[in-house]
Amino acid sequence: MEPEELKQIVLNTLEEMKAQDIKSLDVRGKTSITDIMIFASGTSDRHVKSLAESVAFQSKQAGQAPLGTEGTLEGEWALVDLNGVVVHIMQPKVRDFYQLERLWSVGDKATDDN
Repeated sequence: MEPEELKQIVLNTLEEMKAQDIKSLDVRGKTSITDIMIFASGTSDRHVKSLAESVAFQSKQAGQAPLGTEGTLEGEWALVDLNGVVVHIMQPKVRDFYQLERLWSVGDKATDDN
């Protein structure tokens, strides 16, 4: 599955599940680990877990099973690795602390996908 197609599945899932502050970043040429990173916030540990599980499920239904997931037990920061797309779902305080979008967007502008 093409990264752009997978990106749209993830964005649709996050929007349907009421994720907040959704942003995507094209990181091709900056790293070899993925093509697109998507960032979103959940309102609680349960919401973060639910968002990550839904992204993994919908991606698998579309034919792209996750390579792995991390952080779904704690719910502060969950990561879903879909190979061409890596999804970071965090509680706002964690997202503010790490500021991953800023790290990966040096010289670029993040896309606001809300």
